[in-house]
Amino acid sequence: MTSEILDHRPSALAEHEEKALGNAAFGFWIYLMTDCILFAALFSTFVVYSYNYAAGPKGAPSLDLPYTFAETMFLLASSAACGLAIVGAYKDSAMQVLGWLALTFLLGLGFVGMEVHEFLGLVQAGTGPDSSGFLSAFFTLVGTHGTHVAVGLVWMAIMMGQVLGKGLTVAVQSRLMRMSLFWHFLDIVWIGVFTVVYLKGAL
Repeated sequence: MTSEILDHRPSALAEHEEKALGNAAFGFWIYLMTDCILFAALFSTFVVYSYNYAAGPKGAPSLDLPYTFAETMFLLASSAACGLAIVGAYKDSAMQVLGWLALTFLLGLGFVGMEVHEFLGLVQAGTGPDSSGFLSAFFTLVGTHGTHVAVGLVWMAIMMGQVLGKGLTVAVQSRLMRMSLFWHFLDIVWIGVFTVVYLKGAL
């Protein structure tokens, strides 16, 4: 009887792990859908408040398209590097995963740094979020996205630590995939921000 239990233990553990990973993936997709609703609400608010200038500046504040375009390239390149990290995971190459994740992290950090610099410049110029409804919506939308990117960087650092400590186990690869989806999602949201906030404001 004992030997039969031992024989079935590996398959039972594998089934339990597979179910746990499936539940984690399902929970992640629910979270991602709630984030879609959040950003949809912020985009709608921004569009509504786009013409509420009061005594504040009109149009996109201190719009610098070349600067924002460079910022966008940082995030797009980081998304490509993140995709290559997942390719490395499929190849079971921890070194490739770590290398590409490190590059993704640096590019994402550059993006956040540029956004913080932009915000500080706006505040110092007297065009902070309290200047008008438009600027409140601008700071909220762009700042919420930047906060998500910062959280993604923390998640990425944790995943690099897990790859180093645990290797590319099934659980680690599953977490890597969810982190990658989150990062690509932020990339898509930023394309919307760049188009609606910056390009539209330049017209």
